[in-house]
Order: sequence, then structure tokens, then C-alpha cells
Amino acid sequence: MGLPLRATRASCVRGLAAGAVGALVLTTLGCQQTEGGQGAPGTRSPARPSAHATTATSARSSSAAPPPRTAAAVPPRTIPSVRDFTPASGPGWRPGDGSRVVADLKGPLADEARMIAAELGLRTTSGPARRGDLSLALAPKESGGGEAYTLKVAGGRARITGPAEAGVFYGTRTVKQALRSGGRLPEGVIHDRPGRAQRGLNLDIARKFYSVGWIEARMREMADLKLNQLALHFSDDQGFRIQSTSHPEIVSSPHLTKVQVRQIVALGQRLHITVIPEIDSPGHLGAVIRAHPQLQLRNAGGTTFQGSVDISNPAAARIVDDLMREYAPLFPGRWWHLGADEYLALTVRDPQASFPKLAAAARRAYGPSARVQDLVTGWLNDRARLARQLGKQPKAWNDGFFAGGVVQPAKYIEVEYWTGRLKETARQPEEYLREGRKVVNLNDSFLYYVLGQPGGFTYPTGERMYEDWSPAVLRGSTPVADKSLTGPDRILGARFAIWGDRPEAQTPAQVAQGIRLPLAALAQRVWDPGKPPLSWSDFTRLAERLGV
Repeated sequence: MGLPLRATRASCVRGLAAGAVGALVLTTLGCQQTEGGQGAPGTRSPARPSAHATTATSARSSSAAPPPRTAAAVPPRTIPSVRDFTPASGPGWRPGDGSRVVADLKGPLADEARMIAAELGLRTTSGPARRGDLSLALAPKESGGGEAYTLKVAGGRARITGPAEAGVFYGTRTVKQALRSGGRLPEGVIHDRPGRAQRGLNLDIARKFYSVGWIEARMREMADLKLNQLALHFSDDQGFRIQSTSHPEIVSSPHLTKVQVRQIVALGQRLHITVIPEIDSPGHLGAVIRAHPQLQLRNAGGTTFQGSVDISNPAAARIVDDLMREYAPLFPGRWWHLGADEYLALTVRDPQASFPKLAAAARRAYGPSARVQDLVTGWLNDRARLARQLGKQPKAWNDGFFAGGVVQPAKYIEVEYWTGRLKETARQPEEYLREGRKVVNLNDSFLYYVLGQPGGFTYPTGERMYEDWSPAVLRGSTPVADKSLTGPDRILGARFAIWGDRPEAQTPAQVAQGIRLPLAALAQRVWDPGKPPLSWSDFTRLAERLGV
């Protein structure tokens, strides 16, 4: 993939130092080529200078004089693109000398105001807005949901409103990108909202550990793309990567401390990103088994099955439940991921014959007709019930849901559909949707970045995602045919997933560069359900210009 400039660009563009970002954004305002009042998508950003207060001051001074009044404006170039823009004639808005970010600095939008002000090199204030200002305000009666916003540019000022803080925050991301791509916000009104509620990144830190700094840099990139979920897969055969007080014996080195997790979660709250924990079970528990070998799954002949615990042993459930109870307060967000994929007892030809202990436990728990799959489904339902008791909405991988058994998976568990490569007979996505289940798209043909490319995986390209994928493409490359099953109330969204199967295959910097354009493509396709407005080549040039 080549050693990327991503880390350098991220540190410059993202605003790790307020003055640096102010200088970087503002120095572009007077020197980018424009076309119809905004930046030409094919134009590369100028070199980023070192940040100095005098540079930012000079940039603001050079932009103070309003441009000549023009014909009706065109939408700003952003990733994702804005969904609805009503143009007006006028000069638009860009920060000049004396411009401020205006909000109630004792109210719920204080963080959003301070963040965009730091990024633009402006000061914040409360009180009425005046010409040249950018103002932020909540408007609870506005339509579109909590992530919607309205951005109005008129009379030499810009104003962002939305029903909730998240929407106003996304409006500030549009401001930031529009200034970078075109030098100004166009005159008119933007009404914008996401097409899908769940949009984000799945990160495997169990097999390949990533530092707090690396994770936070990705979160800042995600926020600028209006992505709102970071799922952390921190338990697997290769490692258990978060500090534990209930079971310190299972924790691997290196790992995140609880202080570091709280730091990540706190940043997520400021960026409107929910951090979702995943403890995968009853498979993928090799790190737990190393500390507790008595939990190892064995068949009738004594053969062990990597990562899978013996779910007929109550001690296995106790450990997982202990960990769920311990970590629930650490992750205050809405969701909990239960895993449930690739339990190896169900990959053999005859699970009942191969695992008589599991078969006997199933009959004891669920009656004489119960099979091993019913015991596995019961495990899933028990963990889901605990998640709900802990105030969480449970999720699980699609290959943890089985049809035709005595025990049915609880209907309230969200299905995270990837496919399921260990079972060629993996159920088609339509089956889950027809059962009335809510589904999240993690199609392994498009959205899986598997280090080392084992087992037929190849690194996904943003271009293929941008042109051939949509939330309705849950498996392979063909969308679910019945459109009544694919609306935003049925397919809730999508996440791009990084898996560390061969952790040394790429450095963290290479991973960051490799996922850059795929994440941008995902952001576009889950925010706006229509055909992307730019060609792929123009989109990539815009992404480079925006620094995303």
C-alpha cells in the first residue's frame, strides 16, 4: 500500500492544535481555484504551511472583503455530499476579521462551538450574531431527526440549527469542508440528514493492537465524514486487550487501560461517535481458554477446537457475564456486541455425535428434541438478556442465528450481516429480513479489510464500494431484490471492518492509509441514498483536497 502520508495529514488537518488548524483552513480560503463560487473538485490543495498566528491573521484579513455578488450558488463540495440545497444569489460566507462563532457557551452546544472555532481560528461568544458570524442553535421542532441540520447563509452570516447536538455538529463538519473545498459557504439553505442511522468502523484490536493515538486519529477522521459508530473487537483467540479487574488473568499485553478506554469514549462523545464493545462468544475466546483450559471445547475423541468454549460448563457463561457486567459502565453507549459467530461445534457434519456433552446439555435445558444448535442459541439469548438488563441493545453476527430449532434467537437482537465463511450454507440476508429482524451491513465482499488477505480476501477499494455497493447489497454484489425489506427501518446502516488475521502484514500507518478512501466511500453511500454526484476520480481528488 506504500507508506502513506495519512498520519502526517491527519495531524495537520484534524486540529490537534487549534492554531495549526485555524491556519491550515484559513490559508486556503483566498488561494484555492474556484468554479461557480466553490472549489474545483479536481484541484489539489496547496501545500500546508507551518501554523503561526500571523498566518491565520493574514488569511482572515485577505478574506474580509466580500466577493462580487454572483448568480445562484451551487452546493458545496463535501464528503458526504449534502442532500438538499436551495440556492440563492449572494456572496456566500467565509470568516473574515472580526468573525466569531456564536452560541450559548453555557448550553449544550458549547463543545461544538469551541471545536469549530478552534478549527477556523475564530473566537467564541454568546449573545446575538452579527454580520460575519457563524452561529449555532438548537431548534427542537425541526424535522429530520437528531442528526439532521439546516445551514443557512444569508446577509453575510451563516447559521446552523438542528433538533439535537449531533445534527448541529454535522453542520459544522459541512462548514469546515466547504471552506476547504471552495473557500466559502455558498449563499442559500442546506437541509441535510443521514440516509442510515448506523455508520461507522469496526476495529479488531484483539489480533492487532492499535495505540490510543492511532484510534483517536481515526475517530477524528470518522467525525469529519459524519460517521457515528466505532465498534471495538477486543477479545479473540490471539488476545484480550482491555484491562480487567474481575478476570485480570485473561488480559494480554499490550492492552488498553480503563483510563485509556474512558479517554476514547470521552472523545467519541465529543465527536458524536458511540463506542461499541464486543466480547465474542462462545467462539473466539482463545485468550480466556489459555487462562482457563478447563473451558476448552473437545469432541468425543478429545480433539480441541480453537477458541470455542464448552458451553455445557456453567463456568464459561459466568466468566463472560462477569466481563459484561464489569465493562457495561465503561461503555455508556447504547449497544453491546455479543459476537456469536463461528462456534466450531456447529461446523462438523454431525454435532450431536461429535459433541455428546453438548447434545445432552441441550436436551436437559430445552427438551428431548433439542440439538446442539439450540444450546448455542440459548447461550446467545442468555447473553442478550443480560445485555438488556445492563441497558444495552444487543447485536450479534448473522452466523449466530439459526433457523428450524427448538430455540429461536430473540427478535430484538440486531443482526450484523457479514456472511459466514465457515459454513457454505450460510443463510441469505433475505431470511433475516423476512423474519422481521433489523440488520446492519458488514458485507465481507466490500467492507472487510483483512490484514494479509487470507482465505480469498482482498483489500477492498473505495472505488468498488462507491460504484457498486449500497446498504441493500448485504451479500456478494447483488442487492436484496425486495425493496420493501431494504429501507432504513430494516437495514439500519453499515460499518467498514478492519480485521487483524495477519497482524504483521501492514503497519498501523499503512492500515490508516489503506482504509482512507474506503471510509470516505462508505460515508457517502450511507449518508445519501442516491447516486453519488461526482465521478470516482473527482471524488478522490476532493477527498485529497479535504484531507479526509
